[in-house]
Amino acid sequence: MSKLSEKIQQRQVQALLGLKELQDNKNDTENLFFSFEYFPPKTETGILGLYKVLEKMIQKNPVWVDVTWGAGGSTADSTFTICEDIVKKFGADVMMHLTCTNMEVSIINEVLEKCKKAGIRNILALRGDPPAGQEWKKIEGGFANAVDLVKYIRKLYGDYFCIGVAGYPEGHVDCNGDLVLDMEHLKAKVDAGADLIVTQLFYSTDLFVDYVKRCRAAGVKVPIFPGIMPIQSYAGFKRMTELCKTYVPPSLLDALEPIKDDADKVKAFGVELSKTMCEAIRAQCGPQAMGADGVFGLHFYTLNSDVAVMQILQRLGMIDAEDEEKEAEQLSPADVSAPPVTVFTAIA
Repeated sequence: MSKLSEKIQQRQVQALLGLKELQDNKNDTENLFFSFEYFPPKTETGILGLYKVLEKMIQKNPVWVDVTWGAGGSTADSTFTICEDIVKKFGADVMMHLTCTNMEVSIINEVLEKCKKAGIRNILALRGDPPAGQEWKKIEGGFANAVDLVKYIRKLYGDYFCIGVAGYPEGHVDCNGDLVLDMEHLKAKVDAGADLIVTQLFYSTDLFVDYVKRCRAAGVKVPIFPGIMPIQSYAGFKRMTELCKTYVPPSLLDALEPIKDDADKVKAFGVELSKTMCEAIRAQCGPQAMGADGVFGLHFYTLNSDVAVMQILQRLGMIDAEDEEKEAEQLSPADVSAPPVTVFTAIA
C-alpha cells in the first residue's frame, strides 16, 4: 500500500509538468485528482451496500479513500475492518481516521500497530468529539488535541505513516471566529509532522480560496484538499450546516427555498452546485493559478452513496461520461442513513 504523501508528491510533479503542455483554452481537469470519504454503516445491509459502492467508485482510481472513526472509538472495529478490506479486496490506498478524545494511550498503540501489520500507512489524526451525551475530556496521560496525536505517532513510528490533519476554512468553532488563532493551531499540527490537510465542508468557495492563501502566507506548505459535500437532501443539508455552524451564502439559500420539498430537484441542484464550486476552486487556486502552492485534488464526502459524486466528476470531465451513465442505472446507493455526527465535527 502506498504512503499517500509520496504518491501525492508524484502526482503534483506530473501535474506541474503537464501544465507546460496545456493550451490557453484547454480545460485542466486532468491536473486534478480526487478522493472519497465513507463512514461505517450500522447495519449488515448497509455494510453490504457500502462494499458495492466501494467496488464501483474505486474503479475510478481515486488517489485514496478514507473511513471515519466514530466518537470515542465507537466504530473502531468496523472502521478498521473496512479499511483492511479496502486494501486487501479492492487494492486501493486507504486513510483511516483516528481520534484521540477519551482514548487511552494503550488503545491508540494497539490501533497503530494493527494498521502497520495490515499495511495501512495513512492516518487522518483528529482530536474528535466525545460520544453523544458525554463531555470532552482528556484521559489521564492521554492526548489533549490532534497536535499531541501527531507528535505521538511521529515519535513511535517516525515517517512510516503519512499523517493527515483537518483544516477549517471558516475557523474551528472552538476558536470563536479568531482566524489567527485557528491558523496557529493548524500550523502547530503541520510543524508536529502532518503531511496534508483535508478541510471541513464549506459552501463558500471565496472562503476556501482565502483560506488556502492564508495558509501559504503563514508558511503552511503541505497539500490542502477541499472537503466537498454535495447537497443530497434539504433536511440533511440544514442539519449539517447548523451542526457545523457552516456559513451558507444567502444566494444559495434563496435558490434552495423554492425547491426544498422536491427531493429530485434538490439533488440535481446539489450536483450542479458542487460542480460549480470545484470549477471555481480549480480556476482560483488550482495549479494553473497558484503553481506548486495550489490545490491539486478534490475530496468528496460521499455519505456512502456513489450517485451524486459520480455525476459531479462526470460533469467535470474527470471520469468517462458515457460509461458513468450506463453504470448509474445498474447500482442503487448504499445505506445512506444519517452518518455519525463525528463524521464532520470530529475533524479537529
